Amino acid sequence: MNVLDAAYEVLRAAGEPLHYREITQRMLDRGLWSSAGLTPWNSVNTRIAVDIKRNREQSRFYRAAPGIFGCREAGDPNPSPEPEPERDSMSFLDAAEMVLEDYADRQPMHYRDITRKALDLDLITTGGLTPEATMYAAILTEIQRQNKRGELPRFEKFGKGYVGLTRWHEQGLPYQIEAHNREVREHLMQRIRTMDPAAFEGLVGELLAKIGFEDVAVTRASGDGGIDVRGTLVVGDVIKTKMAVQVKRWKNNIQTPVVQRVRGSLGAHEQGLIITTSDFSTGARQEAEQPDKTPIALMNGEQMVNLLIEYDIGVRTISSNSRR
Repeated sequence: MNVLDAAYEVLRAAGEPLHYREITQRMLDRGLWSSAGLTPWNSVNTRIAVDIKRNREQSRFYRAAPGIFGCREAGDPNPSPEPEPERDSMSFLDAAEMVLEDYADRQPMHYRDITRKALDLDLITTGGLTPEATMYAAILTEIQRQNKRGELPRFEKFGKGYVGLTRWHEQGLPYQIEAHNREVREHLMQRIRTMDPAAFEGLVGELLAKIGFEDVAVTRASGDGGIDVRGTLVVGDVIKTKMAVQVKRWKNNIQTPVVQRVRGSLGAHEQGLIITTSDFSTGARQEAEQPDKTPIALMNGEQMVNLLIEYDIGVRTISSNSRR
């Protein structure tokens, strides 16, 4: 059974919309679908989202809320789906992964062919004149970044612009190391979520110092109601930006009012940063990016854990090239 048929079967049996992670877990538990990848839920989320984008009202699925999908025959003949935002297209990297998975027959494809196929399938939208160059640069950058973090890249570079998926031969040692590192990231997140709030803010302060902040000062514990850390972000000893940081050790996604409160707490010439162990709602992200307001940067839990590992804070990792 393919991924869409399996997801449809799960949603029809559930009789209500489900988060894509729950859909994936039920698909796997019932043996309706299997995936050799380390993040099968990402594949499920992408496939359903693309089906909705491509087929619109003719799709068997609808988006009930961010990350939550239902099927039209699940006891709700006239669902009121959340409208798809115009900018809700796939990233170049996710589009490349889908094209390679569905159309490459486990053989490397040239990045120009990957890009053309992604455009033909309406997976990506771009106003740039050189989408092929953008695609290739994005793939190479991700490979370099994931190697630096000790992760197994999802893409593999071959000669003369050809690209494949690493998981096509993922039964060897590199795959086992990546599986181990992914487990480490999950354990690290669990530890962070149970830390004392003051200790968590101190951990964030250490991370900020590692990524380029100077004069980092953790404020007094304030019941999570205000700015927790202040510092100056320095880029190349040239650009210096005063930053006010609020940290949220939450399980639920950060909503728009939190972004608004942080913006209202900024001092003169300060910009804001919110760091959370969870993620941000669509409304919160849109509020943070308002062009006529002071920008608020956002760091979710996955990004935070990746940076902690990259800078060897609170964890030790192994890679295919070395042990640390």
